[in-house]
Amino acid sequence: MVIAQLQSSHPCVLASRFARPARIHASSSSSSNRKLIPCNFWWFHSLAFKKHDYKINYAEKWEASSRSIEDKMDSSICMNVVDNSSFKFFRMDKKNTPQGYQVQLMIGSLSSYFWFRLTQMNFINAFVKIIQDLFPSMVWMLGATGSPFACISNSLNKPMPLKLDVSLPSLQDVRWNLARLLYLFNVQLERNVATFLVVLAVVCFSFVVFGGFLFFKFRDETQSLEDCLWEAWACLISSSTHLKQRTRVERVIGFILAIWGILFYSRLLSTMTEQFRNNMQKLREGAQMQVLESDHIIICGVNSHLSFILKQLNKYHEFAVRLGTATARKQRILLLSDLPRKQMDKLAENIAKDLNHIDILSKSCSLTLTKSYERAAANKARAIIILPTKGDRYEVDTDAFLSVLALQPIPKMNSVPTIVEVSNPNTCELLKSLSGLKVEPVENVASKLFVQCSRQKGLIKIYRHLLNYQKNIFNLWSFPNLAGMKYRQLRRGFQEAVVCGLYRNGKINFHPNDDEMLQPTDKILFIAPIHGKKKPQLASSNVANRIKISQHLKVLENNSDSTSYAIELVRARLELIAKRPGKPGSKASDGNLGPKERILLLGWRPDVVEMIEEYDNYLGPGSVLEILSDVPLDDRKRASNAIGHGKLKNVQVFHKIGNPLNFDTLKDTIMNIQNSFKDGEELPLSIVVISDREWLLGDPSRADKQSAYSLLLAENICNKLGVKVQNLVAEIVDSKLGKQIARNRPSLTYIAAEEVMSLVTAQVVENSELNEVWKDILNAEGDEIYVKDISLYMKEGENPSFFELSERAHLRREVAIGYVKDNKKVINPVPKSEPLSLTLTDSLIVISELEGEQPIVL
Repeated sequence: MVIAQLQSSHPCVLASRFARPARIHASSSSSSNRKLIPCNFWWFHSLAFKKHDYKINYAEKWEASSRSIEDKMDSSICMNVVDNSSFKFFRMDKKNTPQGYQVQLMIGSLSSYFWFRLTQMNFINAFVKIIQDLFPSMVWMLGATGSPFACISNSLNKPMPLKLDVSLPSLQDVRWNLARLLYLFNVQLERNVATFLVVLAVVCFSFVVFGGFLFFKFRDETQSLEDCLWEAWACLISSSTHLKQRTRVERVIGFILAIWGILFYSRLLSTMTEQFRNNMQKLREGAQMQVLESDHIIICGVNSHLSFILKQLNKYHEFAVRLGTATARKQRILLLSDLPRKQMDKLAENIAKDLNHIDILSKSCSLTLTKSYERAAANKARAIIILPTKGDRYEVDTDAFLSVLALQPIPKMNSVPTIVEVSNPNTCELLKSLSGLKVEPVENVASKLFVQCSRQKGLIKIYRHLLNYQKNIFNLWSFPNLAGMKYRQLRRGFQEAVVCGLYRNGKINFHPNDDEMLQPTDKILFIAPIHGKKKPQLASSNVANRIKISQHLKVLENNSDSTSYAIELVRARLELIAKRPGKPGSKASDGNLGPKERILLLGWRPDVVEMIEEYDNYLGPGSVLEILSDVPLDDRKRASNAIGHGKLKNVQVFHKIGNPLNFDTLKDTIMNIQNSFKDGEELPLSIVVISDREWLLGDPSRADKQSAYSLLLAENICNKLGVKVQNLVAEIVDSKLGKQIARNRPSLTYIAAEEVMSLVTAQVVENSELNEVWKDILNAEGDEIYVKDISLYMKEGENPSFFELSERAHLRREVAIGYVKDNKKVINPVPKSEPLSLTLTDSLIVISELEGEQPIVL
């Protein structure tokens, strides 16, 4: 049976205990050499009964082998013999004895026994290991299947083959894994340069430990391990230490440590330098730096308005320092932008090199993240200005909305005014609806302002005067002690200022009724110079006694207390006011038709559409607007479709393709306009030059050069052809260039509309309530500033005082704020009761709803 199982390929199964043979005949020696050997089976292999080969491996390298050719067996047994005897080796050779076959049978039985014991032991160990590995998953499976809601067809109960791939990875996989590891290290190194310092420290420590143990090994433990580690560290940090080594092996170890020390410190120095440079770069960008400022002004975005705003803020702080109202010697300005900080610093340096009363800090960050404004200490700022950084009007409004939305989560923002430049009045209402913020949207009406200034000579100078802190500007003051007083008394009572209207419930009214009572919460709008916190003083209420009017009104002054005096005074003033001016009317409206004009517009950009709308508001029916530009008609139509020509009531628009800088093209265009006039028809012609490209976000110097050249070229052509031009106007950004052109050519006018809008924004920063004032003045639907002929308010030979002119303008529902004499403007003249030597060629500056004749109100 044993032989049959040995011949089989299946394992042999025996009883748990197998009787050992009593003795083993190793040779023909005596019985004293016989020994009973306990053995543990190690390894067994059997092919056929051709030969036996036994190897017994004792605890002390015992081996035994046996070969049999006659029985055609081939076996190999490896045993671990637990014995401490002195036998080293024995060999059993089969002899031609009668007991040979029995010996073979006994050895085969022992082989089967040992093989069975090994199989049983390995099986038990493997079974225990499998149970240990599967016990957690079995517990989980039993719990899952024991649940009342467990799925009956649970896939976890089905045995799944593991399909493990135990083959060695290919060389390509090894390369990919190494490349992946290097990639992850580079990614981490890119995020933080200090990662390389950690790697260097670990490698350095490894070399010290490895070198110390090598020294300890090769010195036969003559030195302590601590001394060996210290010497390895000395070789690493000092390259000359390895020269002190004595043996060859120690010198090699010291040399390797010295070379690594040189590499280590070179890399350490470069890494620390790079880390320092990286930290300095972060400080320069300012993205991670927390601003510890208060009462500072934050300007978000960079465009062409920035230089004008900074100059205006510098003037305001300079004036505040002189008046003693400033809280610091310099006003801190924090400039936020997504541009690189180097570019921002260069731009700020070019602008602020002559500004001695502001200190500019820059910070590169995202303008739509709340974290950026938190680090800028937005809740401690004096004001926040958000400037547009895109050319498209829709992008301007969306960026502004996102920036304001990022400010909303910051606490205590309801007390910080946020001035936002937008392009659409609907966006203003949307921004104001955001809760928790004090938003003051400033609509960019530069195109409308340009149209107003192009139609009235000298109007741009008046705007600049009213926006200059060193001169007369708009002021809002509250007078609770004057509550209950009539507006008539207020209007006549202030001698050092011009009363322009009342500010009530967030709205401005330039023409209140004279019997309107002043409420405690109202504010009075003045035009006066800034005197710090000093308010204008109210003079005596009996102002009429100190007014010198015309000679024929002196008789009525003795009865100033009577009601009849006021009636007679109004009648006398009505006689001196021209009810119907000789020239045609005013701003177009339902009741008044504007003048009929012809305008040649040189250049094109998207906001020309807004200019066309503004011209349609001011001009009368039959007016013509011709546009000359090299911009394709398709681009113009796409911009014009936003309003549609069907909405234009008074102006017809014609487009012509051509370069305004070309002499022949411009000459042909002017000649065609001249030939289009009918016989005897004379229409006022105005030539207006605008920038032919969007310069708001870039350098405007090139656009200024083109505009100035086109304007001078148009003037030269008109002089050669004998064409009479009412206005020659150009849009110039640089005021210095505009003033130079105006000095050389007094007939030419330059308009810096964007500069005026920037000054408006800067003034709203100092007083957010003035936003409503300028919004009404710069809007065609409200009141505007006009320069009107003095003949509408006086007759030839009169010398009325400014107070008298103000009263006459009040009858026309107008507010007189100054006059123009000999091409020199005077705003808020003081004293107001002295007679003025004015002629009919002079003008009166008023705030009015209509440009020409105004209906008289009794």
